[in-house]
Amino acid sequence: HAVNYLGTLNLVTALRDAGCDAFVQAGTSSEYGLNCAGPDESASLEPNSDYAVSKVATSYLMNYYGRLENFPCTHLRIYSAYGPWEERDRLVPRLISLALQGRYPPLVDPHISRDFIYVDDCTRAFVRAALTTCRSAPGQIFNIATGSKTSLDEIALLVRALFNIPEEPEFGSMPNRRWDLSNWFGDPRLAHEKLGWTHRHSLEDGLRLTAEWERLADPQIRFAILPRKPERLSAIIACYGDEQAIPIMYERLTQIFAQLDVDYEIIFVNDCSPANDEAMIRQLCDQDSHVIGISHSRNFGSQSAFLSGMEIATGDAVILLDGDLQDPPEMIKAFYGQWKQGYEVVYGIRIKRQAAWYMQMFYKAFYRVFQHLSEVEIPLDAGDFSLIDRKGVEHLLRFRERDLFVRGLRAWIGFKQTGVPYVRPERMFGRSTNKFLKNIWWAKKGIFSFSLKPLYYIQGFGLFIFAVSIALALFYLCYYLLQPSARVPGITTIVLLILGLSGIQLLSLSILGDYLGKVLEEAKARPRFIRSKIIRGADTISSETEIELLIKDCRETATARSNVKSS
Repeated sequence: HAVNYLGTLNLVTALRDAGCDAFVQAGTSSEYGLNCAGPDESASLEPNSDYAVSKVATSYLMNYYGRLENFPCTHLRIYSAYGPWEERDRLVPRLISLALQGRYPPLVDPHISRDFIYVDDCTRAFVRAALTTCRSAPGQIFNIATGSKTSLDEIALLVRALFNIPEEPEFGSMPNRRWDLSNWFGDPRLAHEKLGWTHRHSLEDGLRLTAEWERLADPQIRFAILPRKPERLSAIIACYGDEQAIPIMYERLTQIFAQLDVDYEIIFVNDCSPANDEAMIRQLCDQDSHVIGISHSRNFGSQSAFLSGMEIATGDAVILLDGDLQDPPEMIKAFYGQWKQGYEVVYGIRIKRQAAWYMQMFYKAFYRVFQHLSEVEIPLDAGDFSLIDRKGVEHLLRFRERDLFVRGLRAWIGFKQTGVPYVRPERMFGRSTNKFLKNIWWAKKGIFSFSLKPLYYIQGFGLFIFAVSIALALFYLCYYLLQPSARVPGITTIVLLILGLSGIQLLSLSILGDYLGKVLEEAKARPRFIRSKIIRGADTISSETEIELLIKDCRETATARSNVKSS
């Protein structure tokens, strides 16, 4: 309302006072709303959105100023205009840009229809209105349309034929908007009669021209700024040997974010993979400005990879995923729903995992032991797969510890948390690098990071052994006093006690050694990771100074978004 109506009112009154030869107002076919099946300009207006209501008000404003104030104006109700420089998140630009790559974007119901009008035909209508009716019949309203209805199914098949897309369009992969209609087209006869205007470009011709422009303008439009959406999500994917899974992860994530209708960024962190992960990430960065690539100088582990991504993430919430597709991207919709309900941390609960039975038992046992030993409430069967609100991310980035265990830190920061159950599938490609001994190392890492109870147990067991030794000493003293001539048997007992206590001492020393090792790692204060490069579009940033400046910019952007959202 503030822009469409009040802004137009201010502009018209200023032009009236200053003098104006012609003013052509861009209206919209949405003014007809539910009355969308070929209405002429005298048909009833039944707007079905706030935007359409404000445009209807503006059309009345034009009619008033033209007829009663003799202001030289015309109101054009534009149908579905398309062509060069259209906003990049709209249907035709998405169709064309992906069709040139042999793919389809997510699509709504195939019966949804539009009256598509090429932009050059629209501009001719503006020129004709300025030269004719603005003076001869001020305040008049015209439909700028082809008069032909094109369903989503029809335009998808046309694009497939024009660009030889091998796959079938997947309708219903994106939810319908509430104002989408199945019989939406205009009646341009009055424009033809009064303006001498008619469209010259067929839909096929317009799509060809748009595709030709897209190819030539690719360097300029690839990173064009899109209108800001209410929320921005940052997906951070830790990659190691996931070359085959990365493009599939990208496809599934983009579909999910399109269905949620949110702004987003996808950050792939290549943790010095021996496979071709970096080349695949670079290819995605080159074709989509939503994708950012980070490469580490060596393998620092998935926990450091997640933190590396968090430092450049600018979203209102971040989503952590493993790059092997064992964390299903489709679960993000459930995470997002819980986040919108006020939960600041949403994690996945693995109610079932497709793995060998003994590994399933091991994982179940670990989470229960970890929960028992931990000094904070650790959710059972919850891995790193989670959505964390910006508030939680900022606190995680403040931690200075080197030996990270993200799922434990996520529980430690608190806030309002909830879990979403899911089935964790096997890796789609390759084999896991987490062997049995590596899993033992992970278990120790988690327990020693979040619990001092092993030390308390050593202390308690020591006191118990001390009490037992005192009791045995008293027993043998009494036995000797009562039967001084008898030999005290028990050489086997003594040997077993010595061996048993020696084993306990070695185990206790190893536990103490693990804690001392963690203290040593923290005291050395080495970096938790080193980035060799950051890939954004066609640019590769490898200078340490430039990387630091980019991180600073990202942090400032994230802070600014957070401040705007909280205000």
